Amino acid sequence: MNAYTIFKYAHSGLRYIVAILLLLAIIQSLAGWFGKKAYTEGNRKVNLFAMISAHTQLLFGLVLYFLSPFVQFSANTMKDATTRYWTVEHITMMIAALVFITIGHAKSKRANTAEAKHKTIAIFYILAVVIIVVALSAGHVPLLGTSA
Repeated sequence: MNAYTIFKYAHSGLRYIVAILLLLAIIQSLAGWFGKKAYTEGNRKVNLFAMISAHTQLLFGLVLYFLSPFVQFSANTMKDATTRYWTVEHITMMIAALVFITIGHAKSKRANTAEAKHKTIAIFYILAVVIIVVALSAGHVPLLGTSA
């Protein structure tokens, strides 16, 4: 096993943790927002762990980016759909999703009411998940299993 293979499987496996935590955070925030529930320490921790897992996923992805044979910087990078996806599109969209997660978490911490905290997490984390799903769909990456 080489470094590329190790990081590919780590990155691929961690996505399940990220997905579960993001979905849990979104479900809790929607329930809290529409149910007018208090913002609990449990809510804060789920939101924080979702953000941390997404940042960890980015770190694995950045290492993988520099190890991957699919990432190429040449005159033909933008001409080949697969190379363009892995070199430009995937990383750009995933960083954008992470920006939404980070901003949402930061704004929720500064919100004054429980409703505002829940609403902020719901909106920003949902936007991040939409970007992630679009990014994976654009590259024909399977939502389950490992990619190339």
